[in-house]
Amino acid sequence: MDTASPFPDLTAFWIQEIGALLFGMVFLFLYRQSRAVYFGLWAVAWLLRFLAAIFGFQLLSTSHSGWLAPYATFEFAFVIVLIAAARAGFASEIKDWRTVLRLIAILPIFVALVYAVGQVAGIEAYQTSHALVLSFVYFYNFLTLRRHHGMGSRFFRFSLIVLAAAFLEHGIIFLYLYNKGDAPHWARYLHHETYYDFILHCVLAFAAMAMWSESQIDRIRELGAELDHERRQTRHTIELDGLTGLLNQAALARRSEEPAGSFEGVVAVCDMDNFKEINDSYGHLLGNEVLRNIGNLLKTSIRHQDEAFRWGGDEFVILFHNQRSEVARKRMSEIEARLLEFRARGLGALPISFSWGIGETYGRTLREALDDADREMYQLKRTRSKERA
Repeated sequence: MDTASPFPDLTAFWIQEIGALLFGMVFLFLYRQSRAVYFGLWAVAWLLRFLAAIFGFQLLSTSHSGWLAPYATFEFAFVIVLIAAARAGFASEIKDWRTVLRLIAILPIFVALVYAVGQVAGIEAYQTSHALVLSFVYFYNFLTLRRHHGMGSRFFRFSLIVLAAAFLEHGIIFLYLYNKGDAPHWARYLHHETYYDFILHCVLAFAAMAMWSESQIDRIRELGAELDHERRQTRHTIELDGLTGLLNQAALARRSEEPAGSFEGVVAVCDMDNFKEINDSYGHLLGNEVLRNIGNLLKTSIRHQDEAFRWGGDEFVILFHNQRSEVARKRMSEIEARLLEFRARGLGALPISFSWGIGETYGRTLREALDDADREMYQLKRTRSKERA
């Protein structure tokens, strides 16, 4: 082997070592934050690359082939770990150990083969095969990340494909220089390749940080959406009447406090005429059944955008959004007719008399329309009471 050293001033060696430590710490940080196996294995891979660089420096400085075996061992371990990372993906644990174990099993054979190549063909041939293997590994990682979307993931995959192309280029150049038999030229190229690779791996580390940051932003958005959903569900549950399933008095009070123009439409206030008689004659259990059935009737008789409230006792309020009085009166008459056909379990027909009144909110507050509807409802109730008398 040629004795020309690509590390005449140790600069390239220190760049390799500092780069390996820097990239290892970046991926270790990403693993600790995300617990993704992919990032954890990349951190391990850079530790192995750090150790490989030490033996590689000894090999190229002394040209002693005895350093080739440990150098190749750690470099191939670096390759194994990156293949394992590609297969594990961003899961929290490695599910497929078989491929990793198979690669570990052939490690001694590979080291022996590399040692033989170094003895017969020289270190130039090893550098060629090493560059081609790394090109394959980076390209394999590029392919396995196709399912991940987002700008950060695209940037990371782009960095991988650029590294794959760069190492393929290294392999071709090393092969050319090896066939040319000009050792000083390949040594100088290896020296400059160190700076080139360091820059590309810095881009890769930055892309990994960008991909993780993007995933965190997406997760924050998901958590925000889940929190908003839970908040709406909680508020909706708090504002529901437990017996009828309608919105309760607190919900109506909150709506009534809103400024004029927040609700446009018709307010209907309705009240049962003979509910006290039902409670006195048949008991509160049947009275509760009647209220539940009225709640179901109101929910099924209004549109999705309309709202129904239990105002208290046997009194109910309906908000017909963007409707006119004529339409609301027709809808209330239909509800009243259906209540006259009410049937109780075990008792048969039990007609429910229902008084109601309406008020429009156009240009007025909901509270004002509610008061008008309440007055009209009580006027109808008094009229019917006189008729029954």
